Amino acid sequence: MDLGLRGKVAVVTGASEGIGKAAAFSLAQEGARVAICARRPELLEAAAQEIRTGTGGEVLAVPTDVTNAAQVEDFLRKVVETWGGIDILVNNAGGSNANSFESVSDEGWQGDLELKLFGAIRTSRYAIPSMRARGGGRIINVTMIGGKQPGANSVPTSVSRAAGIALTKALSKELAKDHILVNTVCVSTIKSGQISRGAARRFPNLPLEEAYKEMGKNMPLGRIGEAKEVADVIAFLASERASFVTGVALNVDGGVSGAV
Repeated sequence: MDLGLRGKVAVVTGASEGIGKAAAFSLAQEGARVAICARRPELLEAAAQEIRTGTGGEVLAVPTDVTNAAQVEDFLRKVVETWGGIDILVNNAGGSNANSFESVSDEGWQGDLELKLFGAIRTSRYAIPSMRARGGGRIINVTMIGGKQPGANSVPTSVSRAAGIALTKALSKELAKDHILVNTVCVSTIKSGQISRGAARRFPNLPLEEAYKEMGKNMPLGRIGEAKEVADVIAFLASERASFVTGVALNVDGGVSGAV
């Protein structure tokens, strides 16, 4: 199926590993020119080279901390200067930070919101005028199912992700007139560098794949997810095939969430 992405310009944050890297790979495979950012330069450049080699696509990699407004603006300015504009924005930067409410300091709350919520706000604020000038675009926010259905000991992540879902819905209403579609994918446990490190801590005596199997035993599908499975959904939402889909918080969770 042709997703109509050839020649489009896509920006993916948090793209040095996991879902972000997989999303950038899928978009490049479909013919998009992809700009990626993350905080660790060596890991970011390794991801960029992997995508170039695997897809033959054009990849721009710029080390960027999305909690730093000046760095975000510099990154997106380079994208526009290099390729003339932005068509697709995937806000993926973030991580899991789940603790009991009383254990989280003001600094912990502020840091999580800066990364997950304000990071998406900053990139969107810069990208929207470019999308509008090009006649439309796509914004896909990567959040998590805990944003819909928070559990105990899930803050600040569940609250930041709930805010990301609300941001998605608000922007989808505001930007529909500009043909800018805004959606979010709400993920559960997906294979990534972060999850592999968590698996090693939980199951120190097991090989990684065996640890993944243990983590997936309570999932309805009996396994945890692959980053590519999320990436392919992101590519669809970025495509012309999803031209009537906006304001949606789509679970990509193996059926684990109790909230639709």
